[in-house]
Amino acid sequence: MVLLPLAALVATSTDNGLAGFWNAISSPEAVAAFKFTILAAIAVAAVNAVTGTLIAWVLVRDDFHGKSLVNSLIDLPFALPTIVAGLTLLALYGPKGPAPVDVAFTRWAVLFALLFVTLPFVVRSVQPVLMELDREVEDASASLGAGAFTTFRRVILPSLAPAIASGAGLALGRALGEFGSVVLISGNLPFKTEVSSVFIYNRIQSGDQSGAAAVSVMLLAASLVLLSGLTFLGRRWSR
Repeated sequence: MVLLPLAALVATSTDNGLAGFWNAISSPEAVAAFKFTILAAIAVAAVNAVTGTLIAWVLVRDDFHGKSLVNSLIDLPFALPTIVAGLTLLALYGPKGPAPVDVAFTRWAVLFALLFVTLPFVVRSVQPVLMELDREVEDASASLGAGAFTTFRRVILPSLAPAIASGAGLALGRALGEFGSVVLISGNLPFKTEVSSVFIYNRIQSGDQSGAAAVSVMLLAASLVLLSGLTFLGRRWSR
């Protein structure tokens, strides 16, 4: 179910030979879209690794009015169709939206959309690990004279590192291939706000299926490398 479609994708990418494959992935527009997609995905994963961990901490360790509502809202990006999320963000951050900023058709719009759809991955990865942590270990650390920051850095964070890396990896993978939430609010401006998924869609619409498959293979390869790197860092960090 996984290998056969991937094999078909690789085979389609070389329909025009290796020269056609290279021309497809090295075109200026493809390279610009690829670079922007990679940088945006890394930035989003890094931001959500921090904010997602903080939100998970608050949901697990603190009690406040409306906690169950906030906990439910975290999963909203999972439930919303991505095109609806894009339309919602456009209505909020667009020229006629109630937000004090208008970021529609800018790179900030792409980042906002990706942050919205990927946040739950980190929260839901870290939350159960926090719930299982032994509070007595933290108390023992405090009794030995360690401050709150030292306890978090030396005791809690190593236990959370694999979960944070896992959530960030899921967010990274989602951001690399996201289409629905960005296709409206980004404006799809070549060399400015066009991401690789939209570029691939445009290639298919133009009848260049082989070129679209070639860029898809490169995006897949980048995903594998980045996810492997995050997994390695998570394991190293936990040690």
